[in-house]
Amino acid sequence: MLNSNSTMRYTGSSKTLRVRPRLVIVAVVASVLFVAFIVLSSGRSTAERHRAVTTATSFGDKLRQSVKYNTTYPLSAAQLTATGYKYRIGVISDLDHSSKVKDKDNTWESYFKRGYITINKQRDQVLVEWDDEVVKLRSGLAQGGRSMELSELQVFNGKLYSVDDRTGVVYQIEGDTAIPWVILPDGDGSAAKGFKGEWMLVKDKVLLVGGLGKEWTTTSGELVNLNPQWVKAITPDGAVHHLSWVQNYNTMRKYAGYEWPGYMIHEAGVWSNFHQKWFFLPRRASTERYEELADEKRATNLIISCTETFTNCNVRRIGALNPTHGFSSFKFIPGTDDTIIAALKTEEDGGQVASYIYVFNINGQIILKEKKIADGMKYEGIEFI
Repeated sequence: MLNSNSTMRYTGSSKTLRVRPRLVIVAVVASVLFVAFIVLSSGRSTAERHRAVTTATSFGDKLRQSVKYNTTYPLSAAQLTATGYKYRIGVISDLDHSSKVKDKDNTWESYFKRGYITINKQRDQVLVEWDDEVVKLRSGLAQGGRSMELSELQVFNGKLYSVDDRTGVVYQIEGDTAIPWVILPDGDGSAAKGFKGEWMLVKDKVLLVGGLGKEWTTTSGELVNLNPQWVKAITPDGAVHHLSWVQNYNTMRKYAGYEWPGYMIHEAGVWSNFHQKWFFLPRRASTERYEELADEKRATNLIISCTETFTNCNVRRIGALNPTHGFSSFKFIPGTDDTIIAALKTEEDGGQVASYIYVFNINGQIILKEKKIADGMKYEGIEFI
C-alpha cells in the first residue's frame, strides 16, 4: 500500500525517476476518463457511420424512385389517313457471320430498316412501305469473333432496344448509334458465355428477354444444359434478374404436342395487357429429336396464347404451313385492341436466307399474305417506332 511518504523508483540506464503517489492517482483517474472518452467517441462515430449508411440507403431509394417509367408507345404518333392509320415501323437484321464489316478491324454491323404500316379502319387491309435508306448500326463488342447479330426490337421506357444473340449485349438504338446498355450472361447468370436472346417483351414495366426456349443440345439432339430456358428480367434502371422458365416453356410444348424428345424453338413473344395473356409464335417445332439440318424445314404456323401463370394455353394454326418459313418476331398493331398481328417470318434453307412480313388476326384470318422484304437481308426483329 502506498502512503504519502512512499516513493516509487524506476532505475534506468542513466537516471532515477521518482513518482509521488498523488500523481499516480491523478494519472489513473485521467486514464479512466480518457478511455471513457474514447468509448463515447467511438459510440458517436458508430452512430455517425450508421447515419451515413442510412443516408446512402435513402439516396439509393430516392434514386430508384427517380427512375420514372415512360409509357410512350409507339414512339411516333400515328398518322390519320383518308382510309385509316399509318404507323412507323422498324426491322433489325441478324446477318450471322456476315455481320462482320470486311474493311474494318473489330467492327460488326446490323441493318436497321424503317418504313410504314397503314391499316384501314375496317382492319381488313394493310399496306407496307419501306424507306429507301437503311441505317447501319455498328459495334466493336464481340464474343468469339462475332457480334451485332441483333434478333429483336422492343420499345421500353420510351427508348428503343435490341439484343445481340451472340454476346448477350442489349443495345439502345439512338438514331444511327447502338449504345451498349446491359450484358446478359447465359443461363442462371453464372455463365461466362453471353445469353442467346431471341425475343423481347414488356410486362409490368419490366423488359423480359428470352432465348430459344428449348434445351441446349448437340447438333444431333443430345442434352447439354437448360440455359436457353432461362429468361432475363431487366428493370428500367438496368438491374438484371434471372428467371427459370423451364416449366413455362414445357407447358407450351405440352399443349402444342411437342414434348421431349420433341422440341419447340421460340423467337417471338408478346405480353398483351388487353387480353392479360402471353402470346407466342414458335419458329420451329418437331415431335422428333433435334437435328441441325432437318431443323431448317421444321417451321410452324402456330399461335399459342397462355394465361398469366401458364396454367392454361390455347393453340391455333395460322394460314398454310411453309416448312422453311418460321416466325422470328411479331407485334400487335397499335389501336387494334391486340387483335391484329404484324409478324416477320425468316427463311434459312441450305445457305439461302430471306425475310417476309405477314399480317393476320388472332382468330387466324390472313390480312396480308407473306410479302418478301426485297433487299435480301435476314431481318429478325420488328417494332412500332
